[in-house]
Amino acid sequence: MKKLLCLSNANNAMLLKIPKQAGIITSILLAFSPVMSANGNPVAEPEIVVQVSQQSSTVKGVVEDDMGPVVGATVVVKGTTNGTVTDMDGNFSLPGVKEGSILVVSYVGYLSQEITYTGQSSLRIQLKEDSKQLDEVVVVGYGSQKKVNLTGSVSTVDSKVLESRPVQNVSQALQGVIPGLNMSVGSSGGTLDSQLNINIRGGGTIGQGSSGSPLVLIDGIEGNMNTVNPNDIENISVLKDAASSSIYGARASFGVILITTKSGKAGKTRVNYSGNVRFSDAVQVPDMVDSYSFAQYFNRASTNGGGNPIFNDDAMKNIKDYMDGKFTDPTKPEYYGTVAGADGKWQNYGGAFANTDWFSEFYRDWVPSTEHNLSLSGGTDKLTYMLSGSFLDQTGLLKHGDDKFNRYTMNAKISAKLADWVTVNYTGKWTREDYHRPTYLTGLFFHNIARRWPTCPVVDPNGHYQRDMEIVQLEDGGKQTSQKNWYTQQLQAIFEPVKDWRIVAEGSMRSYYRKQSWAVLPIYAYDAKNEPYLLSWNGGAAGYSEVSDSREDEDYFSTNIYSDYTKSLGNHNFKVMAGFNAELYRPSGLNGFGTDLISADVPSLGLTQDNKKASSWARERAIAGFFGRINYNYADRYMLEANLRYDGSSRFIGDQRWGLFPSFSAGWNIAREAFFEPLNSVVGTLKVRASWGQLGNNNTDSTDAWYPFYQNMPTGTASSSWLINGTQQNVAGLPGIVSSLMTWETIESWNVGFDWGLFDNRLTGSFDYYNRYTYDMIGPAPLLPSVLGANAPQINNCDMKSYGWELEMSWRDRIQKFDYGVRLVVSDNLRKILRYPNETMALSTYYKGQILGDIWGYQMVGIAQTQEEMDKHLANGGTPNWGTGWGPGDIMYANIDGKDGVDSGANTLDDHGDMKIIGNNTPRYNFGLTLDGAWNGLDFSIFLQGIMKRDYMLGGPYFWGAQGDQWQSCAFGEHLNYWRPEGDPLGANTGAYYPKPYFNTDKNQRTQTRYLQNAAYIRLKNMQVGYTLPRIWTQKAGMESVRIYVSGDNLLTLSDISGVFDPELLGSDWGDGKLYPLQKTISIGLNVNF
Repeated sequence: MKKLLCLSNANNAMLLKIPKQAGIITSILLAFSPVMSANGNPVAEPEIVVQVSQQSSTVKGVVEDDMGPVVGATVVVKGTTNGTVTDMDGNFSLPGVKEGSILVVSYVGYLSQEITYTGQSSLRIQLKEDSKQLDEVVVVGYGSQKKVNLTGSVSTVDSKVLESRPVQNVSQALQGVIPGLNMSVGSSGGTLDSQLNINIRGGGTIGQGSSGSPLVLIDGIEGNMNTVNPNDIENISVLKDAASSSIYGARASFGVILITTKSGKAGKTRVNYSGNVRFSDAVQVPDMVDSYSFAQYFNRASTNGGGNPIFNDDAMKNIKDYMDGKFTDPTKPEYYGTVAGADGKWQNYGGAFANTDWFSEFYRDWVPSTEHNLSLSGGTDKLTYMLSGSFLDQTGLLKHGDDKFNRYTMNAKISAKLADWVTVNYTGKWTREDYHRPTYLTGLFFHNIARRWPTCPVVDPNGHYQRDMEIVQLEDGGKQTSQKNWYTQQLQAIFEPVKDWRIVAEGSMRSYYRKQSWAVLPIYAYDAKNEPYLLSWNGGAAGYSEVSDSREDEDYFSTNIYSDYTKSLGNHNFKVMAGFNAELYRPSGLNGFGTDLISADVPSLGLTQDNKKASSWARERAIAGFFGRINYNYADRYMLEANLRYDGSSRFIGDQRWGLFPSFSAGWNIAREAFFEPLNSVVGTLKVRASWGQLGNNNTDSTDAWYPFYQNMPTGTASSSWLINGTQQNVAGLPGIVSSLMTWETIESWNVGFDWGLFDNRLTGSFDYYNRYTYDMIGPAPLLPSVLGANAPQINNCDMKSYGWELEMSWRDRIQKFDYGVRLVVSDNLRKILRYPNETMALSTYYKGQILGDIWGYQMVGIAQTQEEMDKHLANGGTPNWGTGWGPGDIMYANIDGKDGVDSGANTLDDHGDMKIIGNNTPRYNFGLTLDGAWNGLDFSIFLQGIMKRDYMLGGPYFWGAQGDQWQSCAFGEHLNYWRPEGDPLGANTGAYYPKPYFNTDKNQRTQTRYLQNAAYIRLKNMQVGYTLPRIWTQKAGMESVRIYVSGDNLLTLSDISGVFDPELLGSDWGDGKLYPLQKTISIGLNVNF
């Protein structure tokens, strides 16, 4: 009888009997064979039984490409969580690998490789670049598509754009990143709670009450992008033309921003921590002049207009002595730059003689903030999860009163595969924002900073803050506190009953809650006897106090049910999708107000004594829509897409409620044609696409009346003069007339585009040209006879055209161990009025044919150097119809219409006198340029952003200095460059930039060519340097990877605009430049993966 050896395969749990004399190789091979004897006969009884386990090995190797080692490539045993990454020389070492295992090797931009391990002592793996990067999957409306098959205008960015940026919110990180996505600073400037204004391809409407903002969807749920933690974002898609966004209907009239957050992946639990400490400083604040230069300038502005000097000789001497340090005795009031007046109060303004830079006094330098992010993800083939949380603690620039912003976020995404054909997804998000600031931190504060004379001291001789200098208001005048909470939940079920057929049902709910408190408290100053006295501020009498509390709730519900089916017949590929969408929006609010607090220590509504008021409101609106889409492509060569949306809105009445909005698009990938094959080695992708579509915009109410077809009757008692039994009666006013024909704005969009990929797609790009028409915008009501007794109703009576182009180009390559890339985006946009009810074509409002942003002004001849030169100019028809006493140092305006005198005619398009279009303030050629590279764990990136063309006519005291009177004027370093004749005691300056100053705005400060600013700029928006520690170091500490970095935002700005101004921070309600400064930020951060 043959002697047999029995082997057990631990994995397969089987016993084999093998002849004892068989070699070890034969024995092992047979161990993985079906159970039989060595000679193929049934197994006889054993003589020896031995358990043998399959052995594991440590696999070593190197990953390379055509240029050398690949740093950071991932090597994973297929079907397991056992993996590693290559080091700076491309080497890797992976323990626990069994023979026969498949190694998956991958790296961004390269094709993945699968290698079967057969016991080699060392592996050399060659990666090939992925020449199909344009085939990446892009998130679009209710689904996704391969980028190569897109026929609409869609731009995408991934999470790398947002990484390690010391920004407060997502919109700040997106500025300049996507062509056609325009960001601008809003009316609150750089305050900690500020958000950028956003539009896609320019403002889409001028309709009264209309909104041209894009729809923002966060994981399919409408929301505010700035509530999302940037570290949670996986990718962002921007749908820019009607063909791409029409599937979302009325909400998507002016484009869609789709934000997809990170999801869990099957495998072991992964923990990520990232955090940074950041330091912020103002990007730009004005250069306030010293007190003596200030006094000289104000005296000259006064005497130029025939007035007396603001500062007499004694005041000028005191100012000079103070600056020269002659007041050295701290027991004397002169030491503090002031003396007591006849009323026993410390003097300010002309009676003081300190030397204070108020911008330095109000703003701190390099304030610290911190940010922390933590996430956990992982799962199995049946269940995956992603949990994350973040905390941002940001301190403002205010030196007095303090302003502070905190944001907290928590997110959960769970996906469960209940069966092979059923998947359930849950998404939950919570965001809270807390903002604290002084009540006085309003536009008035920024208006007043520059009006505070440098002669005024910060503190009085007794050590108290000086009156009327904003510090007391900021520190003691009350606080505004705001808390906002967003809760979002979504449950989604995906059914796939048969192959290629998918049914999706999802329900979403978002709740928003805001509470805000506002207090104005009494403030005090101290007289020369150190006795307190009350000050008046905020428009109230001395000692005035008030409290305001408000609450706001919003509940939003949405339901989406849709199904898609995909079918391929040879080279013919079809996809059909249809669905239903419904949304309900219910906001409500409550406000309370009262004055005259019993105790300022407890600023509560319950402690107010007078003017108590309460009000509340509630609204509701709904949208419902049916939608469908058909996609067809032939061999990824010819592509067609059709969309249809049938939308209904509760804002409109009866037969105006529903609208049908179609869109069509087509594409041709020329590079896939047979005749193009000889060029495929150079041009891998060349696609032409075109689209047309219509959308409705239902945001067409000009007031807060959500249903503009209803008549509103004003009610109340405040205006009643009727007394019945001694009681004032309620009254109702005559309702206004409304139009039952008010209906949708209609947006029609045309788009032509090209996509290309050259040199194995190292050079990729796209170009789009578009026209967008907005029809039937709500405009001013027509004029009707006054005998009607009521205002005429507003109607759909305005049309506008937006047009422009977009370019996006990227170069990505590798030189040995050095990876690098360059990315450029540029876009341009203009808008033109096609219809507007302006019969006289007045220039003071919109008119047909107007290019929005056009600046009408006068041609400037020059600054007159002598009276003779001015007289000659005036005699030749150059006398303006404003101002008197023209002389040397004044502006000479050109007479261009040939009539006597310089004027604006009737201020109409047909009669504009001597005015002409001198510029346009639309930001043109918005661009972003990114340079990045990586070598041996060291990485860097540089991001430049700006606009290449913009005209802007600045106004107000920040630009002109001297204005209406000494109380509305200021003096910065730039303002001292004003005209002075030969022999002037302050020195001649006949080639000055500014004319001679006056305390008025009537003569030299008209809109004109000389002072039209070039507001184009280029800004170093971000610069980063990082280092990823060698894996051999981090593994010993139990960490997958560790990256440390230094990042900076807004570090450098180049612009020709007046040095007083930040080119991103111009207009405000109180005058150009009077806003909270933007910040430049430097951060030091850490990113750790476990």
